[in-house]
Amino acid sequence: MSSSRPTQSSASSGRSKHSARVIAQTTVDAKLHADFDESGSSFDYSTSVRFTPNTVGGGDQPPRADKLTTAYLHHIQKGKLIQPFGCLLALDEKTFKVIAYSENAPDMLTMVNHAVPSVGEHPILGIGTDVRTIFTEPSASALHKALSFCEVSLLNPVLVHCKTSGKPFYAILHRVTGSLIIDFEPVKPYEVPMTAAGALQSYKLAAKAITHLQALPSGSMERVCDTMVQEVFELTGYDRVMAYKFHQDDHGEVVSEITKPGLEPYLGLHYPATDIPQAARFLFMKNKVRMICDCRAKHVKVLQDEKLPIDLTLCGSTLRAPHSCHLQYMENMNSIASLVMAVVINDGDEEGESSDPNSQQQKRKRLWGLVVCHNTTPRFVPFPLRYACEFLAQVFAIHVNKELELENQILEKNILRTQTLLCDMLMRDAPLGIVSQTPNVMDLVKCDGAILLYKNKTYRMGVTPTDFQLHDIVSWLSEYHMDSTGLSTDSLYDAGFPGALALGGVVCGMAAVKITSNDMLFWFRCHTAAEIRWGGAKHEPGERDDGRKMHPRSSFKAFLEVVKTRSLPWKDYEMDSIHSLQLILRNAFKDSEAMDSNAIDVHTRINDLKISGMQELEAVTSEMVRLIETATVPILAIDVDGLVNGWNMKIAELTGLPVDKAIGRHLLSLVEDSSADTVKKMLYSALQGMPFLNYL
Repeated sequence: MSSSRPTQSSASSGRSKHSARVIAQTTVDAKLHADFDESGSSFDYSTSVRFTPNTVGGGDQPPRADKLTTAYLHHIQKGKLIQPFGCLLALDEKTFKVIAYSENAPDMLTMVNHAVPSVGEHPILGIGTDVRTIFTEPSASALHKALSFCEVSLLNPVLVHCKTSGKPFYAILHRVTGSLIIDFEPVKPYEVPMTAAGALQSYKLAAKAITHLQALPSGSMERVCDTMVQEVFELTGYDRVMAYKFHQDDHGEVVSEITKPGLEPYLGLHYPATDIPQAARFLFMKNKVRMICDCRAKHVKVLQDEKLPIDLTLCGSTLRAPHSCHLQYMENMNSIASLVMAVVINDGDEEGESSDPNSQQQKRKRLWGLVVCHNTTPRFVPFPLRYACEFLAQVFAIHVNKELELENQILEKNILRTQTLLCDMLMRDAPLGIVSQTPNVMDLVKCDGAILLYKNKTYRMGVTPTDFQLHDIVSWLSEYHMDSTGLSTDSLYDAGFPGALALGGVVCGMAAVKITSNDMLFWFRCHTAAEIRWGGAKHEPGERDDGRKMHPRSSFKAFLEVVKTRSLPWKDYEMDSIHSLQLILRNAFKDSEAMDSNAIDVHTRINDLKISGMQELEAVTSEMVRLIETATVPILAIDVDGLVNGWNMKIAELTGLPVDKAIGRHLLSLVEDSSADTVKKMLYSALQGMPFLNYL
């Protein structure tokens, strides 16, 4: 992704970039699935994965984006297949009559097939059947009562018994516009007397895991993920459990893992964004737990009343059949069954822009990652245990939020450090001091190299392009980005720089800003693959992979292939720091060209220099005031008499004391009497210019 200098807020800019990326990635997902459906056994996975969002609309043969995407999303939303471990009925919300049913429903519910005449009192299961007639009276009453609730899913599961056989089922209900969808999952007869106790035991197991999570000391995301993975491993009994995190560019990484002996580890593995399609991620935001019992099982068709105006959507069904592409991927990695839990957290970049509370709540959430369970044999997990896992995942998400907040606090401290660096740089021989002394521009943001192009001279630090390559970059910026004050991109290749491939992996990402019309600052980053380390098993001698097949190792190789021309993305706070430095330098040197080109007498030059010095001082002062006022940490200032003469917005927010009430008051009058002596000692040391410990 590349962008010119942003004119909107970082949060708004981040949302726009993410939305564009999701749309582009959905087109890529659609193409991959279409290729799979068309190619069958000849499907080449590695080629399809390398079709990245940045290639959409480019090349000689652009993809059939609109048709492919529409067909793909329709298939996801309106698919008419379910997994065979249960059966499905769809009811008219007003009459409770069947408007759709799965082909296995008559046999599973021990009904007579709809093509066979009714025998005795056995009802026929088909379109128009009243659902209350096929279950025992207490079960029908329980269903009727549940269906009258607005939030019907809160009552799941409802235990029902079939009238003709007495077989028990968990009825799992959810509402779709104008319809009610019920998934029926069989319950073993000998488990019925213990059903409530079994559910309670599941919740107790989840409570035990939650207790372990809550007992963890804060400050380590890795420790939280490792604990969650261990607890889910013990709770569910799957062969492999992983914590899977989505990165800013939507690719995924296994950040924690536990397996039974003998399985190849995937810890540290990175996956292309296509491995978890955007449509699947959207569904995980709606349905937090997804189970596939047997990827080799034959799917069951859902028959729908032909009189219905639109096809029913089964997106909310626990039985919904996965796409054949995903099933092939599972089988290739010998993962026959899976259980996946969504980790949905608060989105710190989102701000409520809508007056609709529900809309605001939805906007404030994002899919941080997944907890993924794999099994090498078919495995069924009863709904109560899945529900307990969902509850556990929600608690885990809270702890992830907590760790992210701590990381943000550290980030805020780093921002304050960066602001100090900016001010420190201005106290030196600007601008050469920012590349010739320590700290320098490479301390400002994470990068592999930097260049200052000043008065036709080049000052280098770290890994940088050659003079010839730099000349081409400058010429390209002048031609295609002449109206911009800078550019940031994680891929010069995707941004359209003709010489990107010639740079190799040395330089992929770049942030560049103009100081004057002829002077520029550059920061460079190497490709992302240089940052990746895989902690998984290595090949044995002579072992070969078929990169055409869908497999975690193939995904990893495909990911590395994709990111060979891409660096780590530039964070919004990094670009804010870069633009702050740019602003200061531009204000400080905006008149230097005019001064050098005009022949003026000594007195005029002295006056101009004084004015320039004052302008520079004003610019520095203005920027320092801005940095203090907008700092994310509380800052106050006092004069030699101990009177407050500086009080930023953050400390006003924390103390509840506005600026106009704080300015001019003595600091000691603002603290508790019990702290007065300590503050007095601190003030004395500070005003004497002596170092002092943190007394508070």
